Amino acid sequence: MTHAQIVEPRANAVEWSVSELSAALKRTVEDEFSYVRVRGEVSGYRGPHASGHCYFCLKDEAARIDAVVWKGTFARMRFKPEEGMEVVATGRLTTYPGRSTYQIVVDSLEPAGVGALMALLEQRKRALAAEGLFDEARKQLLPYLPEVIGVVTSPTGAVIRDILHRLGDRFPRHVLVWPVRVQGEGAAEEIAAAIRGFNALPEQGAVRRPDLMIVARGGGSIEDLWPFNEEIVVRAAADSLIPLVSAVGHETDVTLIDFAADRRAPTPTAAAEMAVPVRAELMAELANIARRAFACWQRGMDHRRTELRAAARALPSADALLAQPRQRLDACADRLPRALRANAQLHHTAFSRIAARLTPQMLRGLTGRRRDRFESVAARLASALRANAEQRRLMIERRRDRVARLHARLDDLVRGGIERRAARVERAGSLLEALSYHGVLARGFALVRDGAGKPLRAAAAVAPGAALSIEFADGRVGAIATGGGATPKPKAKRGSGGQGDLF
Repeated sequence: MTHAQIVEPRANAVEWSVSELSAALKRTVEDEFSYVRVRGEVSGYRGPHASGHCYFCLKDEAARIDAVVWKGTFARMRFKPEEGMEVVATGRLTTYPGRSTYQIVVDSLEPAGVGALMALLEQRKRALAAEGLFDEARKQLLPYLPEVIGVVTSPTGAVIRDILHRLGDRFPRHVLVWPVRVQGEGAAEEIAAAIRGFNALPEQGAVRRPDLMIVARGGGSIEDLWPFNEEIVVRAAADSLIPLVSAVGHETDVTLIDFAADRRAPTPTAAAEMAVPVRAELMAELANIARRAFACWQRGMDHRRTELRAAARALPSADALLAQPRQRLDACADRLPRALRANAQLHHTAFSRIAARLTPQMLRGLTGRRRDRFESVAARLASALRANAEQRRLMIERRRDRVARLHARLDDLVRGGIERRAARVERAGSLLEALSYHGVLARGFALVRDGAGKPLRAAAAVAPGAALSIEFADGRVGAIATGGGATPKPKAKRGSGGQGDLF
């Protein structure tokens, strides 16, 4: 027969509170794993939280661990976490006592090898292409001969010297350089700010906006060229209103800005060649065009001279054209003296006929008729004026009578209104006199006031020694109260008429 062995708990074991045990575990984990590098796949990443912190998991085939990136660290990160990306996270382990879990606080994040970078690059390329940022319809034509060229690159590298040297050889232009970092932390933000800064310049100002922009960098590894694959740089290049040439790396290097730019140059030197033509070739071509234009003008002039000569031979001579007009002029000159004499004779005859009718008797008769007519009109006018004056006089008399009647009526109305108002005033005066306390005083009563001039209506309101003012019908008298309070009111004696005694 077997007996179960009962193990009694040791009474001397240390007793921990939950908080103490959690704190001890936290110290142990943080001291043991103060700096770790963990490789895994990003899972559950949904972007920064409303607080700015990022929460996700790192997992592999057998396990997973929570990860957190604080807001300040996330802003400085060169590579941002993306769902499904295999990364190497560097940080420290810590515990979260509130849920009894452990997590890694990430200080830096990098893709797990070149293959991961290429996969991330392809994924980002497909996402931006789906938005239409790489469409050919968005591409702008480069200006043939820009006045100002803007260059976004490092001011200390060989790239800017190559561009300036090539521009000086082909066609010197005014160049604006926006210095930026082309690799490392913060390079993508500086490049995007430079592209947007060139677009923000005024077209006519102290610093003129460039007609063409070149974003350039020398060759390097995919990690070195990674700022030109950042989404902020690609979007700035796609939104640029200035035609943009991408010259990043060597001919075999491909970055996402190459797809968003209006033109891609294999090298920075090639970008300078795309920007401007060769000045000597342009001058030779202009000279050739000038010679061809002058030759065409000469041939045209010769052709027109030939046509003019042919047309001149086909025209008749000046003598042939003027022969008939000359004959008509001579014939008219021969007929002109006879015509002048005949015309003068006709006018003389007409004048004589009219002069025969203009005799003194005719003029006197015409003057008499006009005088009679004037006197008749003057007589009618005088009669009309007298009639009009009489009508005006009668009208004035009628209106004067009407005004007199209206004046009499107005006097009656005013006199009646004044009498009615005087009667109302007299009735109001009688009523006021009947209601006034002066009538009561005239019947032998008196009005008692206190020192402030307020009437006293009861004996209780009078204090001993109070100053009083007693008003009679014929004036006022001052008095001092010798007693105070109410006294019994004497009963009135009945007289023959039933009237009590006032005193």
